[in-house]
Amino acid sequence: QVHLVESGGTLVQAGGSLRLSCTATGRAFSNYGVGWFRQAPGKAREFVAAINGRGTFMNYGDFVKDRFTISRDDAKNVAYLQMTILTLEDTAVYYCAARASIGASMSDNDYPYWGQGTQVTVSS
Repeated sequence: QVHLVESGGTLVQAGGSLRLSCTATGRAFSNYGVGWFRQAPGKAREFVAAINGRGTFMNYGDFVKDRFTISRDDAKNVAYLQMTILTLEDTAVYYCAARASIGASMSDNDYPYWGQGTQVTVSS
């Protein structure tokens, strides 16, 4: 089992950058695939990015368009989401999730472990 805590969400101006962190407690974090999802008010939860348990393969949502980068540091039990060129449409609560598999799934149904979320607000 793994417990996840997101951090780094804040208010940022459009065009700016932000790095979110997902800190995990538990054993063998490197054996877990990690995904980032987001949910804006009134909208369904949306896949953002995922990374496999070895950090060698990543998947991204179509809207990312090379603006975001997912990474992980298994020595620190942390996964990151680096976001650049932020737009108003990126405003959402961002969640990290983990699954006991080294895959990089894009489906939220595949992730049993979730953090509480961190709010990202992009202003004009």
